[in-house]
Amino acid sequence: MHVRAVAVTTTALLGVALTAPLSHARAEGAGDDGPTVVAHRGASGYAPENTLAAVDRAAGLGIRWVENDVQRTRDGELVVLHDESLARTTDVEEVFPDRSPWKVKDFTAAEIARLDAGSWFGPAYAGARVPTLEQYVNRVERNHQKLLLELKSPGQYPGIERQTLKVLANEGWLDRRHVAGRLVVQSFDADSIRTVHDLKPAVKTGFLGTPAVSELPAYAEFADQINPSHGSLSMSYVSAVHAFTGPHGRPLEVLTWTVDDAATARRVAGYDVDGIITNKPDVVRDAVD
Repeated sequence: MHVRAVAVTTTALLGVALTAPLSHARAEGAGDDGPTVVAHRGASGYAPENTLAAVDRAAGLGIRWVENDVQRTRDGELVVLHDESLARTTDVEEVFPDRSPWKVKDFTAAEIARLDAGSWFGPAYAGARVPTLEQYVNRVERNHQKLLLELKSPGQYPGIERQTLKVLANEGWLDRRHVAGRLVVQSFDADSIRTVHDLKPAVKTGFLGTPAVSELPAYAEFADQINPSHGSLSMSYVSAVHAFTGPHGRPLEVLTWTVDDAATARRVAGYDVDGIITNKPDVVRDAVD
């Protein structure tokens, strides 16, 4: 995750009533004794990020929630990859040496399917592939897990919100059971999240960032979660977020990222966050339990 500045217009703040509930509820899937633990790009501390192997590793650790990143290929296929470039996590420079800077959007799905997305992490994962969104959600479903889906750089992919929702619908992820507690769509792009909310109001959404408290009424119109980096958090900010009611009539939630050590996990859990996104979900789970 990388922070993007988001401007909220003054007009968007007008006419929004502030609602301060008596208490806030935990994010779906959390117990009463601690925040939800979300495996960042799968259990990416132990397997190559955003691969099916990372999803499986999270499942093997008993982690119910996984996070991923969605982008679009040149021929319109949705694939799961974090960086805009394929260079860091695949062997694209070897397979296509003359295609610098190796942007996802410049390659077809068939070309990306040829790439090794595991060897960079370790020889045990040689041959792992960049999954399509369909492949990814089907693996999450098979493992009985839940999905925090990030729309990555949506400004580069016009219409990706509608397309993502279509894939989710086709794969059975927009029925009542999934939208009630197994799916959240998030982004650093506020307009993108607003679009998701407008297209499919039943889907829970999250904004990645730390908006000013004065801007929270506008975000509460279309986002169920405010998901900041852990370095930007304080107990007072978490409390301020919880004081607002989101579009589904529940207090706004806070999921923070990316926390990989026990001390930081305990610190942010003490702020009463609803979830912690981590590359090492077992470390965080053990710390907050």
